[in-house]
Amino acid sequence: MAPVASVMVAAFLGGCVIDDAMTTPGRLIDPASGSPTNIASLTAVVESNPGDASAYNMRGTAFGRGNKLREALEDFDRAIEINPQYYQAYANRALVYRRMDNLNAALNDYNSALRINPTYDTALVGRGNIYRLQNQSDRALEDYNAAIRANSGDPRAYHNRALVYQSQDLHAFAVEDFGIAIGLDPQAPEPYNGRGVSYLATGDVEAALQDFNQALQIDKQYADAWSNRGLALEYQGDSNKARAAYNRALQLRPNYAPAKEGMARIDAGQPPVR
Repeated sequence: MAPVASVMVAAFLGGCVIDDAMTTPGRLIDPASGSPTNIASLTAVVESNPGDASAYNMRGTAFGRGNKLREALEDFDRAIEINPQYYQAYANRALVYRRMDNLNAALNDYNSALRINPTYDTALVGRGNIYRLQNQSDRALEDYNAAIRANSGDPRAYHNRALVYQSQDLHAFAVEDFGIAIGLDPQAPEPYNGRGVSYLATGDVEAALQDFNQALQIDKQYADAWSNRGLALEYQGDSNKARAAYNRALQLRPNYAPAKEGMARIDAGQPPVR
């Protein structure tokens, strides 16, 4: 079959991001860290150690995980006030700013973190993500490459570099980087979904469907993967299963445009765009 048109691929890139997670340090933090119980425990630590920057950084991380972004900013501000060389706190605050769509403030904080520690891979990946969001692909690639040189075991750098390659229709490179990311962190669903998009773009529907299924096996609430699965099933001519996949995506994200468009095609008896 013919490859999926680039415009169709672009529609599926938005959710394919492994976050440059707030660190203390470390990439993976249990979402339960944002629970009221854990925040209360960390507040006790802060109150017992009011001059400890790391205590504020830890609680700020928990606030961020609990989507209490204003409180997170206040804690990272305090951590940096106590220790202006605390590069992890700058990177954590940058991520909060990014989640608040304040990309300029995020970029400034990533730059601050990297002035203190030029090889801090979390900040390199985070700044690369800002550049990617600003369509500065060359700068993004520079940062992802630097992150890989600093820490070749960081799956985020490979995953996000793959997204740049994918946006440039360099799907062979994207598939390779997604594969490395999967090898480094096989329980992250995003690289499977991302690789599936590149497989779909090159016409390998079977491989794409396997990757979307694997992403959903890891995270059944992954709306992007449900919608992408629907598209792969459309290409296989299985409208009933495609409709079910799109329906599930819309249950999770009611206004998700690719899923709505897929449902509209099926309802109208139209083939998927190529």
